[in-house]
Amino acid sequence: MAVVLGAKICSFITFKTMNRTSKPDIDYKLNSRCDAVLSSLPSRRHVLVFSASFVTVLTSNCFPPPLQARAKEEEKDDGVAGAIKSLFDPNEKTKSGKLLPKAYLKAAREVVKNLRESLKEDTKDIAKFRRTADAAKESIREYLGSWRGQEKVVREESYVELEKAIRSLANFYSRAGPSAPLPEEVRSEILNDLNTAEEFL
Repeated sequence: MAVVLGAKICSFITFKTMNRTSKPDIDYKLNSRCDAVLSSLPSRRHVLVFSASFVTVLTSNCFPPPLQARAKEEEKDDGVAGAIKSLFDPNEKTKSGKLLPKAYLKAAREVVKNLRESLKEDTKDIAKFRRTADAAKESIREYLGSWRGQEKVVREESYVELEKAIRSLANFYSRAGPSAPLPEEVRSEILNDLNTAEEFL
């Protein structure tokens, strides 16, 4: 549009000037000026490209396309629904990516934590050692009472490793007596089983 307007102005000036005078140098100067004006104006292609770019920027920044807006709304809805679902979902994803019952994972993690602390505790501090040992014993009792032989978890790696650790501890104390000091090799074996179980919780 700017190009057409510039051309009309130049042709109008040239026509009027030719009617007034017939001097060739004046005509030449005016034509030169018109050429300069036309060359300084943007071409039609540049105007179209600029207009298209401007419209694209305007619509993408100010007016998001309906699909983008809908996707954002759905994502927001999924976030809220996901939070509500996770609140009532009895399962939880483990480090290894499996879905296991939250109650099992909580009980198993308590066993790992409390039994590890009792095994690392210095036996010379009798009061502190007894506290940690009692906490470990209680968490093992709750774990076995709720989950021993349960079909949902019995084949899980964490269950197998915890069973090995608890059995090693029980076998030692049944042979050596409840007040016998735990040998370092048995302690290390149980700690290894606990560490392996924790990787799957």
